[in-house]
Amino acid sequence: MKAIRVHQYGGPEALKLDELPIPQPGPGQALVKIEAIGLNFIDVYHRTGLYPAPLPRPMGVEAAGLVEALGPDVTEVRVGDRVAYAHTGAPGAYAEYALVPSARLVSLPTGVDTRMAAAAMLQGMTAHYLTHSTYPLKKGDACLIHAAAGGVGLLLCQMARGAGARLFATVSTEEKARLAREAGAEVVIRYTEQDFETEVKRLTDGRGVQVVYDSVAKETFEKSLNCLAPRGYLVLYGQSSGPVPPFDVNQLSGKGSLFLTRPTLGHYTRTREELLERAHGVLNPVSKGTLKLRIGATFPLAEVAEAHRQLEGRKTTGKVLLIP
Repeated sequence: MKAIRVHQYGGPEALKLDELPIPQPGPGQALVKIEAIGLNFIDVYHRTGLYPAPLPRPMGVEAAGLVEALGPDVTEVRVGDRVAYAHTGAPGAYAEYALVPSARLVSLPTGVDTRMAAAAMLQGMTAHYLTHSTYPLKKGDACLIHAAAGGVGLLLCQMARGAGARLFATVSTEEKARLAREAGAEVVIRYTEQDFETEVKRLTDGRGVQVVYDSVAKETFEKSLNCLAPRGYLVLYGQSSGPVPPFDVNQLSGKGSLFLTRPTLGHYTRTREELLERAHGVLNPVSKGTLKLRIGATFPLAEVAEAHRQLEGRKTTGKVLLIP
């Protein structure tokens, strides 16, 4: 089978297309014939070594396809099932086949194909835990969402709108602004032309917002803190501009007894029961058409380097898929 691995950490050119034997499932494992792969910013962190692991390193944490074979003691899925997964703890989704712990597989509901599932799993469950668990949005809350036209951003906008929150969004271009408005943003701030801190304070009469969902980190951190109302939450769930430098935690009290958290999906899907509850909370609305997905681009697996370049260059909107 063909699979993408990193033999030396680096730029997109570090992604190499290797020929490997098709693995055989062991106890509690399923072999999935992959039909669609989700591209995520964490893949960039894995490629560059920001999150190090032994080399050569398999790539990819999200995919959907068909169950091809089962190892012993598997009860969760059957051969031929349409399934999807995200963040199993062992990357390897950038491939034609992958071994996956069967307990981490989610069967797809009617009306959700494998491309939709690969576009929904990781980013959809991320948006779900952020808005339902990390800071559960409620009617009347005000929130600020950075990178609102990205894959998570567009889903966050829809979930925030569904909760009845007042939604401010930041984007870089007019096309991205249009997408954010369509997803439910009340106010869209072009951060390339406007200061988002000034705008949020102006539009809230200086009160600020209850929560900022921030996947940018280094470039937005200080101003995001300044946008919060007293006892507000800054939720850092990514770092596309780089990690936040060390800072004095006394700022949190000085700026209004603020909360700062750095959550990750794995801690919100620790058990199979929570995984299924969260996955169904995303896939069922997708199947009904009440949660809209945007697949912004697809690339053949062999063109993964270009897909990474476009993602890092902020040239993408919605979800990017790789197709074996």
